[in-house]
Amino acid sequence: MKLYVQPLFSENHSVESTTKKLGSSDHYFSSIRILYKEKSSVKDRIINLNELFKLSKVERAQISKQIRNIEISRKKIAGLSFKKPLIMGILNVTPDSFSDGGMYTSKKMAMDHIKEMIKSGADLVDVGGESTRPGSEKVKIEEELKRIIPVLNNISDLKNKVPISLDTRKPEVMKKGLKKGVDIINDVSGLRYSRDTIPLLKKTKSPIIIMHSISTPKLMQKKINYKNVLIDIYDFLEKKINQCEKNDIDRSRIIIDPGIGFGKNVKQNLNLIKNISLFHSLGVSILLGTSRKTFISKISKNALENKRLGGSISSVIFALNQGVQIFRVHDVMETKQAVEVYNKIKSA
Repeated sequence: MKLYVQPLFSENHSVESTTKKLGSSDHYFSSIRILYKEKSSVKDRIINLNELFKLSKVERAQISKQIRNIEISRKKIAGLSFKKPLIMGILNVTPDSFSDGGMYTSKKMAMDHIKEMIKSGADLVDVGGESTRPGSEKVKIEEELKRIIPVLNNISDLKNKVPISLDTRKPEVMKKGLKKGVDIINDVSGLRYSRDTIPLLKKTKSPIIIMHSISTPKLMQKKINYKNVLIDIYDFLEKKINQCEKNDIDRSRIIIDPGIGFGKNVKQNLNLIKNISLFHSLGVSILLGTSRKTFISKISKNALENKRLGGSISSVIFALNQGVQIFRVHDVMETKQAVEVYNKIKSA
């Protein structure tokens, strides 16, 4: 039997020994949801931390390890502190991304957009040269590099530089990007695309974002099959983290992303967002990318991509309450404003 621990955060916390805190945050919990997986069956129960002594020794061992993972301080990555929520601005230098394809394909448009996002409060910027929207075709390495290199060549000239992550699944592109000064690798394939990725990351010591996805972007929405979407994605990410650690890539260098919209239907996406605090027990920071995604339009009567801001911000605020550390967004100014106002209300 395998156990999974989900902290249940509450604003009402005391200084009692049974109250715990999510590492590098102000999120407290005194109760947990425990998921029990045995073969194909998953059951759950909620208990207070002061009731742990009632559980078996085997249960306590697994739960205690995961609670330590939740509590451990999240070390800085690329100079970024996780003591406050971070906004990752999206820059797609592609002709076919689902929301902003073709808008930033020239160097000037791309650089102007980066400057605007930084001015609006982006803590980091994610640059991508290959669309991975559902149904998209693979882009050749040469074409992907042709799109991103002009932007990366000019990053060092920015007056107000923020860390840059590179959204790619190809180790050849990662290597070129890192030589150009990229700070973080954002692998949308979850380290599945190439066996050369992990040796490269081991050698370069680059931080890595591991995103869950299934199949390929072209096929990922064609056949969606999970026994339990929460448990299956948790197990996938845990396996990848363990694989990294076996290759001397420290857990402190890793950020995880459950991959909203990548091989999931609307119900599964909502389940993931609702229960995203489960992934804190992996002991790493969490990135959430819900910005303008299709599940919002399915809820909101087929709203077009540029009409999904309300739904995007709603999902950010919910996940903020679940202790998510990084939000990948198209609308930096609006998201930053929403987060700041929410935090001011919360602390008033």
